[in-house]
Amino acid sequence: MFENGGSRSNQQTFEVANDDMLQPTGSKFFDDDGRPKRTGTVWTSSAHIITAVIGSGVLSLAWAIAQLGWVAGPAVMVLFSVVTYYTSVLLAACYRTGDQLTGKRNYTYMQAVNSYLGGMNVKFCGWVQYLNLFGVSIGYTIAASISMMAVKRSNCYHYSGGKDPCKMNSNFYMISFGIVEIIFSQIPDFHELSWLSILAAVMSFTYSLIGLGLGIGKVIGNGRIKGSLTGVTIGTVTESQKVWRSFQALGNIAFAYSYSMILIEIQDTVKSPPEESKTMSKATLVSVLVTSLFYLLCGSFGYAAFGDASPGNLLTGFGFYNPYWLLDIANVAIVVHLVGAYQVYCQPLFQFIEKNTAQKFPNNDFISKEFEVPIPGCKPFKLNLFRLVWRTTFVILCTVIAMLLPFFNDIVGLIGAIGFWPLTVYFPVEMYIVQTKIPKWSTKWICLQILSAACCVITLVAAVGSIAGILDDLKVYKPFYTSY
Repeated sequence: MFENGGSRSNQQTFEVANDDMLQPTGSKFFDDDGRPKRTGTVWTSSAHIITAVIGSGVLSLAWAIAQLGWVAGPAVMVLFSVVTYYTSVLLAACYRTGDQLTGKRNYTYMQAVNSYLGGMNVKFCGWVQYLNLFGVSIGYTIAASISMMAVKRSNCYHYSGGKDPCKMNSNFYMISFGIVEIIFSQIPDFHELSWLSILAAVMSFTYSLIGLGLGIGKVIGNGRIKGSLTGVTIGTVTESQKVWRSFQALGNIAFAYSYSMILIEIQDTVKSPPEESKTMSKATLVSVLVTSLFYLLCGSFGYAAFGDASPGNLLTGFGFYNPYWLLDIANVAIVVHLVGAYQVYCQPLFQFIEKNTAQKFPNNDFISKEFEVPIPGCKPFKLNLFRLVWRTTFVILCTVIAMLLPFFNDIVGLIGAIGFWPLTVYFPVEMYIVQTKIPKWSTKWICLQILSAACCVITLVAAVGSIAGILDDLKVYKPFYTSY
């Protein structure tokens, strides 16, 4: 996939192929570059971001705060939100090369890196971005299956009066989720995903509010706020477990704020004028404020309700048992949300593979030809055989890996660690320095480099903690057989 290293001029392989049939400009149907007219706004962009951000990550935040305690936990969450917002604004400013209104558009994250940095940075970006998107797909498959099992388990627990342990295997639920994603993965691109993103965003608010409400109710029922200033105490866990879990908690929080790797792709749906960077900055502010408030409330009330015993997944760890019907609604909302979020994250990877393949084999009908499939009451669906085969294979692969490694907290922590520093901090900072021509060793340059270095350290320790957790899980887990 990444074969041409070297100078910036050699990096055309890494750009998504501009293979659309360019149309006459000046039309109400086409942009100045001949591509279909963009219609995105602050609100559609916010919906895409919220869909991507308020996901399964929110469910592990109470556990993350439990590892860090009342002081460090909320402080780290606020720190991550500030860093994410700041670097996202820097990244949004790099959507166009040159003038913010008339400069060359970068349609993807990798194109932006190629335009500003070039060389080995493009290879590094490609591997990290698409590995991260691949990992998110696996993580969402695990999270969706856990929520589907939680619906069945809560009903089982309710009807048995708590006498039945209600253990079950996750494989069937992962396969079911995979089948649904195979169908939805045939949606060609971001421009046709707005309705799914809006639905998913509504679902994310639904289960976050339910989790928040149950947490508040639990705190009121307990009559006190549980937890401690430093989190889980040594004695309850070993010293090494305390260290590894604290590191893993950083990865979980990073995952909860992770969306930078698809920011440019979302920005490419925004209409212009005004400048896309201004619209995206507003959308980022709205999204980060909303998600940060939700995260602090859900994580803090979850920890206040359960203290150091906070479950790894707030709505499926069975800290809550009743009202069981409300838990069912929350978990169904999680599944619906993850169906949409999976597609929002996968589209950049889908587009990269398909457009680069079409560029290499322009005369291959299997890759480029589209067939119109009539749908009663709707416009015909455009079916592409390569898209059908490649995307189906991708979903199947993600599902199989999820079945092999169904460890929610550890996988979430590792994914968050892998993507946080390079995609959320390093590339936005470096591209912004090039774009605005910040002098080397100036005060602003030094501050940006300190920010990048500090976040790099966080990424490394979070990755180590998550890998340690996965290794511990593998000691007792039997692939395809272990039930929960």
